[in-house]
Amino acid sequence: MSLTVTPSGQACGATVRGVDLSRPLGADTVAAIRSAWLAHQVLAFPDQTLTDDQLESYTLNFGPFGDDPFIAPIPGHPHIIAVKRKADETAPIFAESWHSDWSFQARPPQGTCLYGITIPPTGGDTLFTNQYLALEQMPAGLRQRIDGKRAVHSARNAYAPAGFYGAGDKGRSMDIRPSEEAEAAQLHDLIRVHPETGRESLFGTAGYIIAIDGLAADESAALIGELYRWQTRPEFQYRHRWSANMLVMWDNRCTLHMATGGYAGHDRLLHRTTIGAA
Repeated sequence: MSLTVTPSGQACGATVRGVDLSRPLGADTVAAIRSAWLAHQVLAFPDQTLTDDQLESYTLNFGPFGDDPFIAPIPGHPHIIAVKRKADETAPIFAESWHSDWSFQARPPQGTCLYGITIPPTGGDTLFTNQYLALEQMPAGLRQRIDGKRAVHSARNAYAPAGFYGAGDKGRSMDIRPSEEAEAAQLHDLIRVHPETGRESLFGTAGYIIAIDGLAADESAALIGELYRWQTRPEFQYRHRWSANMLVMWDNRCTLHMATGGYAGHDRLLHRTTIGAA
């Protein structure tokens, strides 16, 4: 099986052809995909027809399943989340803010797999931003201010009962389950060395980052805001356009991502798995 990897020409991302993900993959093929993933951070596999069982099997080539809190899995598949939106839904778009998946966990996941099932004819792009580049091109003064700093990550702003997806978030087709457990917090370095590539990267962003450890509240908020504006600049971004039967996998350790809208009046359905920490 010969892979063809075509870079997006943007800040990250590549399209991979020449492999059938519905079939068991040999060790050499898995290694080749992982190598491309580490090189490009986001991989898109078009024209893949996958059952839920096959999506789970593919995910396990790259690590254990991660823990997906606060969102109910689909029936019969405890490791698959349905990212869905009805044509007439009026609730805010799910995940329409920059983040690294579940960065508030003690051991955040390696990556995420997302498989497109029902894709609208327009809109619904996913944006990614390369956090290697954001760090490499960061102004020296900002880099000096974050060196050695640790960020406080928490899901409270999103998934606590009083959070964005809390009890008042009605009319949403996704089965989101707010919990007091979202109040928990974890410390992670703002600059981390990727465990496989050895490259330094920024990790996380405003939203799940609620404070900078050791700084006063006003100074912390100012630094988080300045860092957010830098790490999400257009020159660090890749815009991914979906098609049905496409699988996309991304590396949460060195990217941020966010959903976009623009498909009002159309259903949208994707199935998601999480690649847990190795």
